[in-house]
Amino acid sequence: MAESLYIASLEPNSGKLIITLGIMEMLSRRVDRLGLFRSISPGPAEKDNHIHLLSSRFHLTLQPEQMVGVTHEQARAWIATGEERRLFREIVTRFKQAEEQCDFLLCEGPDITHLSDAFDYDVSIRIARELGTPALYVASGYRASVPQLLETIKVAEKSFRQLQCPLLAVMVNRVDPAILDTAEDELRSQCDSGVTIDLLPEVESLASPTMEEIVAALQAQWFSGPKTRLQRDVRAFKVAAMGPDNFLEHIEKDDLIITPGDRPDIILTTLGAIASKNYPSPVGLLLSGGLIPAPSVIRLLEGLNEMAIPIYRVGTDTYTTAMNVAGVQGRLCPENERKIALALGMFEAHADIAALEEKIRVTPSSTMSPLMFEYSLFQRARQERKHIVLPEGDDDRILQAAEILRLRDVVDLTILGEENTLRARAATLGLKLEGVHFIDPGTSPLREKFTQTFFELRRHKGITLEAARDTMSDVSYFGTMMVHLDMADGMVSGAAHTTAHTIRPAFQFIRTPPDVLIVSSVFLMCMQTRVLVYGDCAVNPNPDSEQLAEIAISSARTAKMFGIEPMVAMLSYSSGTSGTGADVDRVREATEIARQRRPDLMIDGPIQYDAAIDETVAGKKMPDSKVAGKATVFIFPDLNTGNNTYKAVQRASGAVAIGPVLQGLNKPVNDLSRGCQVADIINTVAITAVQAQYKKQPRDRCP
Repeated sequence: MAESLYIASLEPNSGKLIITLGIMEMLSRRVDRLGLFRSISPGPAEKDNHIHLLSSRFHLTLQPEQMVGVTHEQARAWIATGEERRLFREIVTRFKQAEEQCDFLLCEGPDITHLSDAFDYDVSIRIARELGTPALYVASGYRASVPQLLETIKVAEKSFRQLQCPLLAVMVNRVDPAILDTAEDELRSQCDSGVTIDLLPEVESLASPTMEEIVAALQAQWFSGPKTRLQRDVRAFKVAAMGPDNFLEHIEKDDLIITPGDRPDIILTTLGAIASKNYPSPVGLLLSGGLIPAPSVIRLLEGLNEMAIPIYRVGTDTYTTAMNVAGVQGRLCPENERKIALALGMFEAHADIAALEEKIRVTPSSTMSPLMFEYSLFQRARQERKHIVLPEGDDDRILQAAEILRLRDVVDLTILGEENTLRARAATLGLKLEGVHFIDPGTSPLREKFTQTFFELRRHKGITLEAARDTMSDVSYFGTMMVHLDMADGMVSGAAHTTAHTIRPAFQFIRTPPDVLIVSSVFLMCMQTRVLVYGDCAVNPNPDSEQLAEIAISSARTAKMFGIEPMVAMLSYSSGTSGTGADVDRVREATEIARQRRPDLMIDGPIQYDAAIDETVAGKKMPDSKVAGKATVFIFPDLNTGNNTYKAVQRASGAVAIGPVLQGLNKPVNDLSRGCQVADIINTVAITAVQAQYKKQPRDRCP
């Protein structure tokens, strides 16, 4: 079952809150800890009407501030400065924090018409994709014809499909009741996408503001009459500028009468109409122009036993007052139980609640965006804090990454380099590195201990004590020795050094467990809606069958470690038994070896990439395979293929490639690209911390 649902709308005045209210009512009957989340709120949470209404009605346990990702103001500021990724990251973080405290979290997307021209039209769908939750789309059917309704639904389905966001249902709200039956028949005949589609009629009184809402919006002052009869809906307003006899011909039920305060004839005529059974009853009177009736009229009003309608006054002229009233939109609020009941009755009468519940029940929240993966990665790293050493303190990117890692409280850090120099550089960059440790390999008393240890480990290779001492002045060797001697749990390097320079020390004395044939690597490829594992794309040029099998097993273990269910595809230029040749035979043999060593793994090969990733192609090329079309771990036959493929996919799709992540070592050491960005360093450090959490588990108990 999905643990969350996202309600999206790309149009203004769609009545989205009515849909949210109806779904909350549906879920509240079956979910104990129900929560609400607004990805982008118009303002502070405590002033958000949606949060106020739904919290009070359903007794939600989340605090108002926990129900908001960001405000409109924050969103505009970040978009204006080109920090869209920061915006999405903050929404994802706040969403996950709220989700952890709920059994089910209903999320409302933003109304982009209130945000900024800088927002893309599809920003609400992209937020849903980042959150990895199925979506329900609310469209506005206000004043739309049947062909226009059909076009709206088709555009919505296409938009969600293009952005790879699962769409469960479309609800078209505010449809003209006169065309409702015709539109439903047309939809049944033309829409067969599997998406549940409901049409909800326009209910005029739901869109009408109450007298209370108009008084509040215009900051009107009470003049006369009851102060407690303000919950009636204002169906329309009438500006009374003509004489009483003509005015009476235009009064309709539930009108708000606007007239200058110096028109006692209109005031008294309105009150007379209310008292007469021959005329409909207005909602109230609004006196404009800052004028009040003469004292004699006031005395008359004060002498009435009971005034049927309230009279308020404003300082604006009649035209401005009318325009202000026209701009007031009706809304649902906790105090108006009648309107809430009307909204729920309409929703339950026209929405296919059973179908929607079934969609939610059978649809898992299975998508994983890069930001969602980043969040889950950091959460895993925080569960058991680890100590990571960064040897390249003279690189500004390392210092910048260190600040963020400490601010986000992910790991403990040691940076190698002369402390005063590095802290001075950090200050120049405007960085704060409280809590970060510094060690200078050239002067540290640890150097002699490390020298002796390295000498004992490598003396059989002919190394001298002096050569060992010189080697320990190298930051990569010094940092790796910290890991070897359990002074650090892992190391990340390579921003300023080659891959060989980074991993050579690990090969020399951290080494591999006895049952591991080789050290290999994977890239975690964060696509728009899922994370895939590619191996080996960085270390082994031409692995034989035994080595390919080892890479597959190690890659599956790494995938499981990071919450990715391993479905392993052994890649080749041929699928199944369709091809022959030495290269295909090598992959086929590797597949059999891996199956024998790990019969519990879902693994298949040889298989082509398209058959491994695309279910349609898989159905044609390998219809009996349990991996084809569903693969999450892709094992390339050689380094040339793997390295080129990951870079091609990265550039062509915009995927975030994290790695290379080394696997097979006794303790984690990971390499960075010399062209890496700060975000790459941060992610690699978090990955190294997670690997370190598993390093002491027996291999048969490791994921």
